[in-house]
Amino acid sequence: MEVWIPPLAALPDVPGTLARMRSLRLVQTVTAGVEQYRPHIPEGAVLCNARGVHDAGTAEWAVGAMIAVLREFPGFVDAQRRGEWTYHHTGVLADSRVLIVGHGSIGAALERRLEPFEVDVVRVARSARDGVHALAELPALLPEADVVVLLVPATAATAGMVDAAFLARMKDGAVLVNAARGGIVDTGALLAELKTGRLRAALDVTEPEPLPEGHPLWSAPGVLITPHVAGSTPASGRRVLRYLRAQLGRYAAGEELINVISDSY
Repeated sequence: MEVWIPPLAALPDVPGTLARMRSLRLVQTVTAGVEQYRPHIPEGAVLCNARGVHDAGTAEWAVGAMIAVLREFPGFVDAQRRGEWTYHHTGVLADSRVLIVGHGSIGAALERRLEPFEVDVVRVARSARDGVHALAELPALLPEADVVVLLVPATAATAGMVDAAFLARMKDGAVLVNAARGGIVDTGALLAELKTGRLRAALDVTEPEPLPEGHPLWSAPGVLITPHVAGSTPASGRRVLRYLRAQLGRYAAGEELINVISDSY
């Protein structure tokens, strides 16, 4: 097999699967994240991700999640089930400062969708560029953010980056939105903040994942959890197919591939 397109769902034995593919030349994922494949790519093979195909779905989820938490939709749904009219004022997205940590393809898509909501967007990426802060500047940026959205890739540098110190710098009442990978956040540290009520969160990814029955995150106050569905939409499906057709056409023609994962990922 020269080309392998792994399924969307995680495989139990990626190293073993790759080791059996003696003629492998291209691993083309249907996800933006490639952390489970990258360490095991055999010599002579190229790894490409599907950067861009899940931008719309993930960005839309992030907007919906932050609005849901700020406007307290989960609490109102609970009240509806009890048949209770629990009128009170809520937070609002308008006039908020939204800190996008990981301003790549999905981050740019999120910013476009935030434009009508009258927010102040602050961009952060691994290294600084025009209009974008470096990750090293986060300690100074976190205290001013009302919403912090995580969109960084899962790497050795980002593993556990949202730790107790990171969370402590977030302002009281701020919302953490994780649409990246669960391992970027220290679950214990986040639980400690949620239990005090100081911070709130919207999580599409968790550590561990899937989140087991009885895990304290399920019942923590102020958290909205979805089961890693941000990019699982018909739009993503259509865009994956278009992308794969184009990429495989390039491979067959011997042309330069796009979304090649290099050391700069």
